Amino acid sequence: METREVISTGNELSAMAAVDAGCMFFGGYPLTPSSEVMHVISDLLPAVGGVSIQMEDEIAGICAVIGASMSGQRALTATSGPGISLKAENLGLAQMAEVPLVCVNVMRGGPSTGLPTRVSQGDVAQAKNPSHGDYRSITLCAGSLAECYTETVRAFNLADRFMQPVFVLLDETLGHMHGKADLPTQEAVKAGIVPRKTFDGPAEEYFPYECGPTEPATLNPMFEGYRYHFTGLHHDRKGFPTEEIETCRKLIQRLDDKVTAHVDELESFEEFMCDDAEVLIVAYGSVSLAAKEAIRHLRADGIKAGLFRPITLWPSPEAKIKEYTDKIKDVLVVELNIGQYMDEVQRASGRLDLKGLYKVNGRPISPYEIANEVKAVF
Repeated sequence: METREVISTGNELSAMAAVDAGCMFFGGYPLTPSSEVMHVISDLLPAVGGVSIQMEDEIAGICAVIGASMSGQRALTATSGPGISLKAENLGLAQMAEVPLVCVNVMRGGPSTGLPTRVSQGDVAQAKNPSHGDYRSITLCAGSLAECYTETVRAFNLADRFMQPVFVLLDETLGHMHGKADLPTQEAVKAGIVPRKTFDGPAEEYFPYECGPTEPATLNPMFEGYRYHFTGLHHDRKGFPTEEIETCRKLIQRLDDKVTAHVDELESFEEFMCDDAEVLIVAYGSVSLAAKEAIRHLRADGIKAGLFRPITLWPSPEAKIKEYTDKIKDVLVVELNIGQYMDEVQRASGRLDLKGLYKVNGRPISPYEIANEVKAVF
């Protein structure tokens, strides 16, 4: 595939990706370390006829994005952990009403205000369940500058395919890292856009929430002659509130099944030097870059280490995790939190003897720390 070379930061690349993927609206509020996403897209969107609005707060930002998406536009918001906390209620509305949108979360230290200018991966568990209730989150995690771009593009296609919010996790290190990225061409990105499904029959036959048990709703854009109801309540096939027992059960089960029945479309991961590995390192995001360097050092010292990196964090690539943890005895999970993804690796593997290396002081984990931990515990 033809590529182009770009020198930029992760946050800037995410904003560029959104516009290249057809995003026409951004609504948000500046929040360290994600602010550059808003700064850059505010310059890019007007040039293509789009709109970027700095709202009065994070809550208004997500509300504006939901409204833009309801009108048929691809829409983006960007923030960090505290902003997700504020957006939580309306992210739940988007899950229930099946309104597609993309949310970039550039992770920093928490909880609360935490360490605003420092790196963390503390929002992994939050991304799985950012709002209350039963649904399945779709969360992608960039592990390089190039993936800040490509995973944002993929997020827009997945949002329209599954009709729900899709999260893209960056972290402060990736968001502010400046370097070279090999990206697909704009033409290739535009050719790969998967448009949102719409209904084009008679208006009286349109029932947006009448769909198969593993399929998303079909929401036509507002103002185009089709009438239906948006609500955060349990609703019938037309979108109107209901408490009918079987309708409610089927609705919530479908919100779960429309994701779990199609994990083959969602799963994405990287395997690095795993073919002959005797030690498996599990890492994601910017930590995976340090893990790769650690693996090179370990192999130079005669230790056959390999990396398994989930790119789609939720739903997790649980079958592949199980495959590797079944055949490799020594497993080290490395995270910039106190084991939020370790819980998922333990669940998927059925093992409780996995080792963890964690750091939560806002500083990155170095390759030497990882290499030394492998030597110390295995």
